[in-house]
Amino acid sequence: MCNLNAPFFNDEDAARNYLEGQRWPNGVVCIHCGADSKIYPVKADSKKKIRKGLYQCNNCDGQFTVTVGTVFERSKVPLHKWLMATYLLCSSKKGISTKQIERSLGVTYKTAWFMTHRIREAMREDGSTGFFNDPGKMGGDGSEVEADETYIGRKRSRKGEKLPAGYAHKEKVFTLVERNGRARSYHVPQVNARTLRPILREQVHANTKVYTDDAGVYKGTDKHFKEHQTVNHTDYEYVRGDVHTNTIEGYFSILKRGLNGVYQHVSKEHLKRYLSEFDFRYTYREKNGYDDMQRTNIALKGIEGKRLTYARHHSQ
Repeated sequence: MCNLNAPFFNDEDAARNYLEGQRWPNGVVCIHCGADSKIYPVKADSKKKIRKGLYQCNNCDGQFTVTVGTVFERSKVPLHKWLMATYLLCSSKKGISTKQIERSLGVTYKTAWFMTHRIREAMREDGSTGFFNDPGKMGGDGSEVEADETYIGRKRSRKGEKLPAGYAHKEKVFTLVERNGRARSYHVPQVNARTLRPILREQVHANTKVYTDDAGVYKGTDKHFKEHQTVNHTDYEYVRGDVHTNTIEGYFSILKRGLNGVYQHVSKEHLKRYLSEFDFRYTYREKNGYDDMQRTNIALKGIEGKRLTYARHHSQ
C-alpha cells in the first residue's frame, strides 16, 4: 500500500530523488556513455541558471537528468504529477479514465490523455529495454498456458449508424495467459491459423501444456508443444480435470470491463497500448505477490528507452 500524501507525490525534489533511486539503484549512470563513475551534480552559479538534478559526466563530457531518454523527457508536467499518474494507473484494476486523471492531477484533458499513453509505453513488455530485459518464452518445464481470442468493440450501433452483423466490425485480440504467471495480448488483423499459430510458436516454450477451446485455428498445435488439450465449448464442455480456459476467460472479463466500462471507446490505433496496460497489471497482480507500489516501481523501471513524442503518438 502507499500513502498518497507521500513526499514524492507532492514535491519535485522528493520526486526526482525517488525516480533516481528507481532508475539508478546502484548510483547514477551516464545515459550517454554508460559510465558509473566520475559523474557529478552540476552546481548553479550567479551567472547561469542550472536545472535541478542536472549531472555532468567527466568521461564523455555529457550532461543529463534522470528523465533524459525516458517517456518523461521534455515534459512540462511536474515530475511528482508523473509519479502520481503512474501510481493511479498501476493501482486501478480496471484502469482509470483520462477524465479522472485530469481531475486528480489538475492538468488539462489533453495532457492527461498523453500522460497515460506514455505510461502505457513504460508498461509495454520489451526485450531490450525497461523492466523485461529478457521476457523469454512463456511456459516451459511442463507448466500450463491458456490461449484464446476475443473481440473488442461496440455491440450496438449509434443512432443513424449501421454495424455489420457478427464480429466483422470489432477488433480482434489474441491472448496467452500462464497459470499463476504472465499475460501477453496481441491486436491481430484476423483470427485464423496463419495469424495465431506463429504467435503461439514464437511466444510459448515447446515444453508447455497448452489449453485452448476447440476452434479450428488450433488444430495441429499438439505438434509443437508437450501437450495440447481442448475443451469443447460447442457441446457446453468447460472443464475436464485440469483442462480448461477459465483463467484466460477471467482475464478477458477484467479487460472488457475496463475497456467498455472505464475507457468506453478505444481506437484501433491505440488498442495495443491499452492491452499492454492490462497485461502489465495482470502479470504483476496481488496474487503473484505485488502490491500497488511495487507495481508502480516496476513501471518506473520501464520508462527508459521508450520516448513517445506527440507527433509519433498520433501517427500510430
